[in-house]
Amino acid sequence: MKIINTISLQIILKRLLISLGVILFIRIGSFLPVPGINHTDLALYIQANPVAKSLVSTFSGDDTFVIGLFTLNIFPYINASILVQLVIAFSPSLSRLQKEGDLSARRSLNRLTRFITLIWAIIQSVSLGIYLKQILFDWNIQLLFEIVIWLTTGAMIVLWLSELITDYGLGNGASLLIYTNIVSSFPNLYKKIVFTNTENLTFFSVSIIILLIVASLFAIVLLQEGVRRIQLLSSKQLNQVDNKDSRLINTYIPLRLNQAGVMPIILTTTVLVLPSYINNLGILPIFDITTPAFLIFSKIFYWLAYFTLILLFSSFYSTIVLNPKDISDQLQKMAVTIPGTRTGVQTTFYLKKVMKRLTILGALMLALLATLPNLIEVTLNISSLNGLSTTSLLIMAGVLVDISREVDDIIYSNIYKKNY
Repeated sequence: MKIINTISLQIILKRLLISLGVILFIRIGSFLPVPGINHTDLALYIQANPVAKSLVSTFSGDDTFVIGLFTLNIFPYINASILVQLVIAFSPSLSRLQKEGDLSARRSLNRLTRFITLIWAIIQSVSLGIYLKQILFDWNIQLLFEIVIWLTTGAMIVLWLSELITDYGLGNGASLLIYTNIVSSFPNLYKKIVFTNTENLTFFSVSIIILLIVASLFAIVLLQEGVRRIQLLSSKQLNQVDNKDSRLINTYIPLRLNQAGVMPIILTTTVLVLPSYINNLGILPIFDITTPAFLIFSKIFYWLAYFTLILLFSSFYSTIVLNPKDISDQLQKMAVTIPGTRTGVQTTFYLKKVMKRLTILGALMLALLATLPNLIEVTLNISSLNGLSTTSLLIMAGVLVDISREVDDIIYSNIYKKNY
């Protein structure tokens, strides 16, 4: 057992060092400034312009912003992956190709995702370059072209490095990079909470915030790992099972409590953040958003819309991820039944009923977790708690759980190799 543990630890340490090395390289590359951009002019503009300061604070979590080689980071790939998933969900042929296709079909989908990532990186870099026109005094077409080349190249290098982490490191590369970005924003979040709420922070409020974080993490792990086991009975077991002993019924379908993951929150945030961005860009100057009545109305409307859209997107996305009719057909082909339920239409109806209940319960938990920081913020009169977003906590919990599973797989695989 000592030899097995040593081998496992060596493999885990090697993969961990690869992941840490790639993450460190990407973090350093994020602070390597793109040539041709005068960051002094950029910093002065950000400090003098409240709209730009708000946008920079939204994306970087601080009032400083360096346009570096890896500024776009993994976000073009994340956006491309979400777009491909939505296209697959609405395209029966692509959905069938993903489920039943061979290795070459999956490679084709991966190439499609990379191509969309390239297009998305070009769009984001062009948008950023055009926005810099009003900031930089020496802006020209050649500088725009250089910015697009640098940022697009950096985004594709990050994509390649994330795949290296997935293949040779510890954890999923894209998820691990998002996790790193979230953790790196915590010091700025701490400063905002402390410095903007000096008078309102008490022992009671700090205790409530800590309790909120602990309870949210516990609920998120429950939401991510909670499953409803649907017991199955094969024809072979049906011939052997005794009425007084059901120990042979040991196979089941694990229906997850949260089938949609963080997709409902991402889609909801994408929909609700558009009016804010449009207003920040000055396209809608006719609205006076500084009046107290408008602020109260906007907060109430935002919370209700946030809660409602998460429920709707969770219900919609869960039906796309898992189709009860497909499961019923597969069970019928394998001569497997659910105890007490006939194959065919009755099995489909039973699975729909169970999935509907799970979806409603999971959507309610997800919506409550997403709006809980806002409720605490209003109750305790503490601002900047929106940084404790459910999306961030979901991603953090999911990454840690995946890494824990991968470590367990490495240990168990070495035990299997030693014994067999």
